[in-house]
Amino acid sequence: MEKKFAPQTQSLTSLRQLQTLVEHRSTFNLNHCELNIFETHQQSERVSLKFNDLVFTAMLRGKKVMNLFGDKRFDYLPGESVIVPSNEEMIIDFPEASLHTPTQCIALAIDEEKIKETVDLLNEKYAKVEQNELWDIDLNRFHIKNTQELASTIDRLVYVSKENNVSKDLFANFALQELLLRLMQTQARVLIFDNYMQYINTNRFAHVVKYIRENLAENLTIEKLSDMACMSKAHFFRSFKREFGLSPVEFIIQERVKLAKKLLADPSTSVTDASYRVGFQNVNYFCTIFKKYEGTTPTYFKKNLPILKAS
Repeated sequence: MEKKFAPQTQSLTSLRQLQTLVEHRSTFNLNHCELNIFETHQQSERVSLKFNDLVFTAMLRGKKVMNLFGDKRFDYLPGESVIVPSNEEMIIDFPEASLHTPTQCIALAIDEEKIKETVDLLNEKYAKVEQNELWDIDLNRFHIKNTQELASTIDRLVYVSKENNVSKDLFANFALQELLLRLMQTQARVLIFDNYMQYINTNRFAHVVKYIRENLAENLTIEKLSDMACMSKAHFFRSFKREFGLSPVEFIIQERVKLAKKLLADPSTSVTDASYRVGFQNVNYFCTIFKKYEGTTPTYFKKNLPILKAS
């Protein structure tokens, strides 16, 4: 299962200050966006919500069931974000909300002009590698798992929005541009990393992703990968990181750790065996990297796999 990262939860409104138990709303206005923090403290069904601008939402706590576009119904949980077009009605259920287990979600309504300004800047100054591809928010991929970078940017924007600072609109503008870029990079990961076979003949990075995943035990050098992409080493490294928000080296390590977790689930596979099979020739280094990405050692992970799966 892919990891997802939840932004920090925000302080809940005291019961005496709640104007309603269903989608109590706290609003923070900025030059190019409006930040809303919603709280629901009781079970509810078919709550309607609509914004005039495109809205970026992120779950902070609890669970919602979202109904979008007439027939798109799905669970919405912390660590996930949803992008909703302007004037699109959201129908929301709160099956588990209570005074003890409230839901909390942010909804960031963003000016269309700000989105266009950011997208135009990226396409003009930082064009994508493939000439037929442009930077843009992909409304077909409206429900995404947050990357660590995206979650951190959400936290920064929320902090700035609530800050009492004469320069907060300036800071918020920078954070908003970063949020839009991180969002598009996250969507690009979904597009190419999760569906690379569909783009194997039209996107050079899809070809590289396929090769990496099929050869994780090999020595995967930037020289080899950049040659496959018909790019110089520097241009390949820079473009990969710009389009996906992580370097090719980071992607390789993440893929190796992901495969190692699958191998370690097999009782007959030792930590040493898993290390070599995913391309780490030094077991101690493998253990260090595994702990950095998973927060625990491979030995502990293997021993406590049933508990970790349950949590």
